[in-house]
Amino acid sequence: IIVGVLLWVGLGFAFFSSPNMNTIMSSVKRNQYGLASGSAATMRVIGQITSMTIATLFFAATFNKQSIEVVPPQVFLKTMKWAFISFSFLSIFGIYFSFNRGRISREVPKQ
Repeated sequence: IIVGVLLWVGLGFAFFSSPNMNTIMSSVKRNQYGLASGSAATMRVIGQITSMTIATLFFAATFNKQSIEVVPPQVFLKTMKWAFISFSFLSIFGIYFSFNRGRISREVPKQ
């Protein structure tokens, strides 16, 4: 099961992250590769922080001031389910913009 999940995550990165980085790097000049790569990495980390913040807000709203040890497992799972559903809908926007980004042509360096 673990290997299957890791394969699934790897496929997700292969089909999303690599084409998006290719698009980003193709849209800038050669002397701006460092800036583009750094900006993409920064946006990736900001996205991770934002998603963790939103997930934490889901749990905080559901658990109130209770400790996680006293929250019934079904409440925890229900909260997790709603967080996953919400993030799935947010992902639809990313998928839409990835597929509709248009043709990117790379500048061929002069010899």
